[in-house]
Amino acid sequence: MTPFLSRRDLQFQLYEVLDTAALPLRPRFAEHSREIYDDILKLAYSVAEKYFAPHAREADLNEPHVVDGKVKLVPGVRPALDAFRDAGFFSAHHDEALGGLQLPWVVMQAVQAHFQAANLGTAGYAFLTIGNANLQREFATPQQQRKYLTPLLEGRWFGTMALSEPHAGSGLADITTSATLKDDGSYAVSGSKMWISGGEHELSENIVHLVLARIKGAPAGVKGISLFIVPRYRVNADGSVGESNNVVLAGLNHKMGYRGTSNTLLNFGEGGECLGELVGEAGKGLTSMFHMMNEARIGVGMGAVMLGYAGYLASLNYARTRLQGRAASNKDPSSPMVPITHHADVKRLLLRQKSLVEGGLALGLYASSLVDDLATGPQEDRPDTALLLDLLTPIVKSWPSKYSQEALSDAIQVMGGAGYTRDYPVEMYYRDNRLNPIHEGTEGIQGNDLLGRKLTQGGGRGLAVLLERMNADLRAAEALPGLDEIRSALATAIGQNQTALTAILSRAAELGPDVFLANANSALEMLGHTVVGWMWLRQAVSAAKALPSAKGENADFYRGKLQAAKFFAVYELPKVRAHADLLASADTTTVEMEEAWF
Repeated sequence: MTPFLSRRDLQFQLYEVLDTAALPLRPRFAEHSREIYDDILKLAYSVAEKYFAPHAREADLNEPHVVDGKVKLVPGVRPALDAFRDAGFFSAHHDEALGGLQLPWVVMQAVQAHFQAANLGTAGYAFLTIGNANLQREFATPQQQRKYLTPLLEGRWFGTMALSEPHAGSGLADITTSATLKDDGSYAVSGSKMWISGGEHELSENIVHLVLARIKGAPAGVKGISLFIVPRYRVNADGSVGESNNVVLAGLNHKMGYRGTSNTLLNFGEGGECLGELVGEAGKGLTSMFHMMNEARIGVGMGAVMLGYAGYLASLNYARTRLQGRAASNKDPSSPMVPITHHADVKRLLLRQKSLVEGGLALGLYASSLVDDLATGPQEDRPDTALLLDLLTPIVKSWPSKYSQEALSDAIQVMGGAGYTRDYPVEMYYRDNRLNPIHEGTEGIQGNDLLGRKLTQGGGRGLAVLLERMNADLRAAEALPGLDEIRSALATAIGQNQTALTAILSRAAELGPDVFLANANSALEMLGHTVVGWMWLRQAVSAAKALPSAKGENADFYRGKLQAAKFFAVYELPKVRAHADLLASADTTTVEMEEAWF
């Protein structure tokens, strides 16, 4: 089996780039140690390797289907999720009082990375459940938590989030699912929800849906939306599963990739009354749901990274053993063929993959560490941390989703015709990842969020914090050898960002929202590439410090990091300028295009 994850890189990211080993100095993590984190990561690798990876291809070739009214999955899914549950991963980051280990979120994301790389489809059921539980822990009442949260944390029930509708998609302001208050304080929920991952299966005793709906009489638009807990089966007074709650499967969506996770159209209230419970305040449903969605956006970015990473390792393994051709300078046809890793263009393709996926992994783990800082870091730093995390979230979701797809395209190219066949996994990873630029908000939505809200939020303080941190790392790198390319390229990109953002933000009122947001994607691309360049500077600094005392494979590892940082500086960061120039110009080409001209 081709390795699906580099354990060495994960250790480097957690302990050499991020100071994860110091987290036990914080009161919440006082019972932890690096040894405990390492043992948990070893367990994650073991479970992923033994239970998740073996049926990944089978699940892709045999997508969920309905037999006698029930969704049927390949046999390997249930034992994999049972093993995930038995390892305690559903509750690992929660309080000890809830059966958890109080695991830091950055370590939890590293744990989840194993399953995302090994089998994203099966992992989806667990991660949706974890996100559902996280939202309930934040907003549900103690009574609701006893009723619904405990079974989720125990892995007996699974969870989903039900947002989109067939007619609305990402336009949540236009949802029509309704909720009518009953005399007992519950609500009768009625409507249809589309694209609900994990919405129907037989993997758990119950499925707990978090449903966006509009209470009868609520105003139109997002201000009238509330959030409800709606179980597949009603829950008896003793906590046991009762009768059907009239959540009816209307159909399965047949996907290009990501086939292991059932994706459903659900009708709430078909054939009888569907009962739900209000979570949080009426009319504040989107506020509550975005708590789950923002976590999910980091999770989508990490899932994309790990698909790209698995593809990179598969193509690297292939390239090291595939003999073809000779050096350009060798004209002797009788001489032995060489592994294709000797050819400059294959090296380019592999280096690009390495720079994209290892840069994306660094970004995802850095954002996850900010979640820990927000919850357990110094109180005086938390407002800045919150603004920085908000600013980075659309980038963490979108950049890896797009550039892991490019990395996977490069992986197929490295492997040639073999990469385009089902005999190797990279074509599956390519199809699986194509959903991630759409999942949890398209690139267009993320670009508008970044330029239209996050860059000006808090008076622009989030951007100021980002610039302060990047410039501090530039200064810290000055005395280290071998970092000239990445330092210079990053400094140039930061300057281009500042010039472009000053230009466009200063004209926001003059331009109006249509023109102001017309090139929001360039803001996302420009700042995304710059932030990943920063992630490479951070990795290069750690590698440069460690290299003088490193030997053997360790020395090769650090040299590889420095070379990948150089590659990103030379090949990728120059692309920032084109986006900066386009954004600053407030170009109106797209706005001026008429529908009839297509």
